Amino acid sequence: MEYRKLPHGTEQLSILGLGNSSLSAASEKEQQKTIEQALDCGMNLFDFAAADAAPFAAFGKAVGSRRKDVYYQIHFGANYETGVYGWTLDLDKVRRSVSWQLDTLKTDYIDFGFIHCIDELSDLQQFEENGILSYMQSLKEKGVIHHFGLSSHTPAVVHALLDRGFLDLVMFSINPAYDYRHGEYAIGSSGERMALYRRCEALGVGISVMKPFCGGQLLNAETSPFPAALTQAQCLQYALDKPAVLTVLPGVRGFEDLQRILSFLDTPAEARDYSVLGTFAPVDAKGACVYCNHCAPCPQGLDVGLINKYYDLAKAGDELARDHYLHLAKKAGACVGCGHCDRRCPFSVEQSRRMREIAAYFGA
Repeated sequence: MEYRKLPHGTEQLSILGLGNSSLSAASEKEQQKTIEQALDCGMNLFDFAAADAAPFAAFGKAVGSRRKDVYYQIHFGANYETGVYGWTLDLDKVRRSVSWQLDTLKTDYIDFGFIHCIDELSDLQQFEENGILSYMQSLKEKGVIHHFGLSSHTPAVVHALLDRGFLDLVMFSINPAYDYRHGEYAIGSSGERMALYRRCEALGVGISVMKPFCGGQLLNAETSPFPAALTQAQCLQYALDKPAVLTVLPGVRGFEDLQRILSFLDTPAEARDYSVLGTFAPVDAKGACVYCNHCAPCPQGLDVGLINKYYDLAKAGDELARDHYLHLAKKAGACVGCGHCDRRCPFSVEQSRRMREIAAYFGA
């Protein structure tokens, strides 16, 4: 397992974690077996916007003394009073739901307390007016909540909370379908969505990814919005390559699904390559580097994808990006304009021209 550090904290989060939207499809015994295997393989981040109440008890039993080694995302607004998931902005229901979740998970603290599934600015306003945010803040002051998070599908809502300056983690839906304007939650243009990822990184706010397979649609040629199906490895790598992304949290239906997700860790780079997306990209995504490194290897030894990422992040306001760039062994100024990267880029980026632009920006 690989880990990435939470910028506003010391937590090292596994690049693969678990969503719980589908785990209740398994028997209670298999749920526990799946959770235990995830723990044994180094997964340490678990999201609890579950489809129903069943996985909570399984986690309470399976995690046990290993609670200190894992991190929970608990959602304020996800309601399980009926046994199945419901969304609520009622403060009393939120209080009861969170209390039940803590009791059932056998824990007395929340690593990431999430403002849950806010996709409209009007809902955010009601969330505050109803006192839910104040309730969360009181729990933060008492040490029950360690970090604030937000789950949303809407860039404008995320920006509104980023403006407030208290978020540490954003749960956002990142996959090629949504980023390329396909699907119910394809909110915002390709450029707007990428700008959001860059802003999160510039502010030191991590992203945990939901819906990496677009509800499984991307994995099936008959349901994929593109001319061909993608693999799980391509989708996972696509999400992990985006700025600010710390972890991807796919849902699993049981032990076999988990094994398929974990196989990503042993998948060679060529099988993770998602450059085929360049042939499907909409017009507004052409000419924009997505850091896929399909242009590699550079004859001069430049890491073209990383150079592009530091440039984009510096322009987005990331104060550390300039320093990271200046510490690269080979900088954009070393480009000789051979055109190798231009010919190989599936997204039609004129990388040799961009290297000159980046060298001028950083002075190196």
